[in-house]
This record gives sequence, C-alpha cells and structure tokens, in this order.
Amino acid sequence: MTKQMELLAQGAAKLSVDLNQRQLDQFQTYYRELVDWNQRMNLTAITQYEEVQVKHFLDSLTLCLSVDSTRISGSRVIDVGAGAGLPGVPLKIAFPDIKLALADSVGKKTRFLQHLVETLELTGVAIHTGRAEELARHPELRAGFDLALARGVAKLSALLEYTLPFCKLGGKVAAWKHGGIEEEMADAEAAMGVLGGRLDAVYPVSITGLTDDRVLVAVDKVKPTPSKYPRRVGLPAKQPIKS
Repeated sequence: MTKQMELLAQGAAKLSVDLNQRQLDQFQTYYRELVDWNQRMNLTAITQYEEVQVKHFLDSLTLCLSVDSTRISGSRVIDVGAGAGLPGVPLKIAFPDIKLALADSVGKKTRFLQHLVETLELTGVAIHTGRAEELARHPELRAGFDLALARGVAKLSALLEYTLPFCKLGGKVAAWKHGGIEEEMADAEAAMGVLGGRLDAVYPVSITGLTDDRVLVAVDKVKPTPSKYPRRVGLPAKQPIKS
C-alpha cells in the first residue's frame, strides 16, 4: 500500500522542503476537496492521485528552484489566476507563515478557494474575485507583494502586465512555463522593460515526474510600474506592449 502523499513527500525533500505529518494530511484533504468539487465545476483535467501529487502539488513547490526557501518564508505572496489554488495553496501549506492572496476572475473558483482555505484551517489568506487588470489598481494590492506567481495564465508579455504591478521594488514574478519559449521570451522583452522588470533567469525544472520540459521564468522588479499599467481589461492579451 502506497503511503499517503508519498510521491509528494519524496519530491519535496529533493527541493529541501520537509513536509511534516500535519502538512501531508492537509495535502490529502486538498486532494479530496479538489476531486469532489471538480465533479461540479471545471477545476482541473488532472485528478489521478499520483498525478495530482506530482503535476500539481510538487510542481507548485518548484518555486524553490528560483527563489530560496528562506526568502519564501514570511513573504507576502499573490497567486494571479489562482484557479484551483495552484501554486499558492501548496506553497501556503509548505510555508505556513507566508501571507497569501489568491486572485481569480471566476466567482465559482473563488468560492472553492474560500471553502478550501476554511477546510484546511489556513490563516493569513485573502481571496479576491476580479480581473488582474482591475485588482492591480487597488491601493492595498498594488506594489505590495514580495512574490507574484502565475501558473499557466497567459503568454509572458500579457502575464507580466498582470503580475509586475503587484510586486514591490525588489520583488519577483515567477511564471510556470514549458520549454521552447524563446520566441515568447523575445516577444515579452519590451513589456518587461516598460513594466519595471528585469529577467533574473529561466530555471529548468528537473524533478522526477515533471518530465515535460518545464521551466520557471523569474523576473525581478527593479523599477516602479508606470501608473497607466495594467491597461483596461483585455488589452494586455490583445495588444501586447511593443515598446
């Protein structure tokens, strides 16, 4: 009989993240709630137990490849386009002292997130329903985060317009991507500069079970984002910043 969340525990240890029994129990509950709610709404196409452990939970923890775990602890983090809570909730379970904001434009998903946070008894989590273009103009959110995370949200040029306005100076955007993104990176170069970002690095994800050429794109916030960004809803994706 396979131990509970064994693949996750083994993979996390390789990232120097040691999960205790309470944390593994929380991940087990997360899995159960995800699969249950997924029968009523479209949260994920991945529901098989081993795959969720690796392709959702462990994948979320690969943030540690681009940001030192000591920097994650105690930081203020926003997950933009949080959906089913990935990567924000797994990181909150693994690093309980982060202050986490989960943002999604779909009310059904934020209702799931509210239920999940309550069920997992997580504290220090705020949930926001709205588009990133609008939320990033809220004074309590703009330029207020150490880390802005986005997993599978949009092409990098638009994604940076969604995320960099949330970052304080010295903060960082981490974007979960697949390899072969040279053209996407080139297209995002102008947006990165205009929005106050500078590329840190593209970190390869070489973890057992994550074999589809995954990478983490890390962008440092080095200048304030001009006040006109993000532009109104829809424009970042339809009309990427060119210069």
